Amino acid sequence: MLHKQTAFGALYAALAVALGAFGAHALDGRLTGDMLQVYETGVRYQMYHALGLLAVGLLAERAAGDRRLAWAGRLLHAGIWLFSGSLYVLSLTGVTILGAVTPLGGVAFIAGWLLIAAACWPKKRNAR
Repeated sequence: MLHKQTAFGALYAALAVALGAFGAHALDGRLTGDMLQVYETGVRYQMYHALGLLAVGLLAERAAGDRRLAWAGRLLHAGIWLFSGSLYVLSLTGVTILGAVTPLGGVAFIAGWLLIAAACWPKKRNAR
C-alpha cells in the first residue's frame, strides 16, 4: 500500500498545474508583472515540494516507521501552505503583512529536506 504522503504529493502537484494554468490565463493582465511573478513563485515552489512529498511517501514505504520521514512530510506540507499559500494571498489581495509568513514556510521546506537527507544517510557499520 502506498503511503499517504505520496497521495498528498500527487494532489499538490495537480493543484500546482491547475493554479499555474489559472495564473497564466485568468490572472495575466489582472495582476501587475511583479505580483504575477510572486504568484508564479508560489506555484513553482508548490510543485517542487509536491514532488518532495512524493519522494517522502516512496521512501516511507521502504523505511516504515522512520520518524524523520514523517516529520519531513509534515514540514513540506506546512511549507506549501505557509510559503506558497502566503504568496498566493499576497499576489491576489496585496496584503503585504503575509510577506512575514513566507520565510517560515521557507524554513519548513529547508528543515523538511534536511530530515529527508538524514533519513537517507547511510548508517555507520559496527567495526568487528
